[in-house]
Amino acid sequence: MIKIDGRAIPAPTDYQVGIQDISKAERNARGDMIIERIATKRKLEMSWEYLSKSEQQLLLTAVSPVFFKVEYPDPETGTIKTGTFYSGDRTVGALDYNNGEIRWKNCSFNVIER
Repeated sequence: MIKIDGRAIPAPTDYQVGIQDISKAERNARGDMIIERIATKRKLEMSWEYLSKSEQQLLLTAVSPVFFKVEYPDPETGTIKTGTFYSGDRTVGALDYNNGEIRWKNCSFNVIER
C-alpha cells in the first residue's frame, strides 16, 4: 500500500490523509479577505496495532532520515502519488515481555510533505 524510498512497509491498521493548504491571508483596506495559496501539501497519519520486531525496526528505520520519498494512495486524485516527506514524532507502546523479547503495539506517526 505504501512505499518509503522504494521499499514496501507493512500496511497500516489506520491511514488518514490530511490535505493542507499553505496560505498567506490578510484583509485589504476595504476589509475583504485576500488569500494567496502558496501550496497544497499532504500529511499522512498512520498507525499499526501490532508489528513483529523486524517490521517495527523496518518501519522506524525507514522514517529516520530527515527527508525520504513516499509512494501513497491519494484520495483526491485516486492515484498513487510520490512526494518528499519528513516524519513527525514516533510513538510505540510495549505490549509485554515474552520469552526474553519485548513485543510492541500501537506504533503511530505521521509524515508531512516537504
